[in-house]
Amino acid sequence: MKNPSARIIVADDHAMFAETLRRFLSANYEVVAVVDEGSALMEAAAKLKPDVAVVDVGMTLPDGLNAGCELKKRFPLIKLVCVTQHREPSMAVDVFRSGASAFLVKSSTATELLTAIRAALKDHIYISPSIGKEVMRALLEPRKRKVGERWLTSRQREVLRLLAEGKSMKMIAETLQISARTVQFHKYAAMKTLQVKTNAEIVRYAITHGMITE
Repeated sequence: MKNPSARIIVADDHAMFAETLRRFLSANYEVVAVVDEGSALMEAAAKLKPDVAVVDVGMTLPDGLNAGCELKKRFPLIKLVCVTQHREPSMAVDVFRSGASAFLVKSSTATELLTAIRAALKDHIYISPSIGKEVMRALLEPRKRKVGERWLTSRQREVLRLLAEGKSMKMIAETLQISARTVQFHKYAAMKTLQVKTNAEIVRYAITHGMITE
């Protein structure tokens, strides 16, 4: 049954996937906008005031995680449902700590997305069952204090350490057996947390905190 009272924004920079989501969700909810980058998501949210934002955390300009964080800061009542092609528990941890209500891998079924949206609208949390145990373990791990009250995940520390050692994105991806896009995701999430903007600042941080030696 369609729920016209629930308004949804879809944010994904893969046009075909975004259009597929729009068509599918339109049968159940009112899809008020489809956007392909973070600034457009903010503009649409401010203007259209949706109930739910379905956001690809791999999206660029800015990356989907940062866009989701900013969305929750500006519009805390909007439910954030994150989707991704990556299955890393540390990415899910970042998503939930940003205020998300749901985390799904893109290999999930369409009906699972509806389940996640319904859960979000009821103020519940939803995690794709295929990675649920790993995510819960990661969420329960103690966070390591780094700078003041700021925190880094273990994966973010690995990426920063390798960057500080002079490794390229491609080399880090091969070392950690993840995609280059996932490396980029963790790099910029960590840089945002540490409030640094350059690779030189990353190296300085790594040396100061004993991650590498000069």
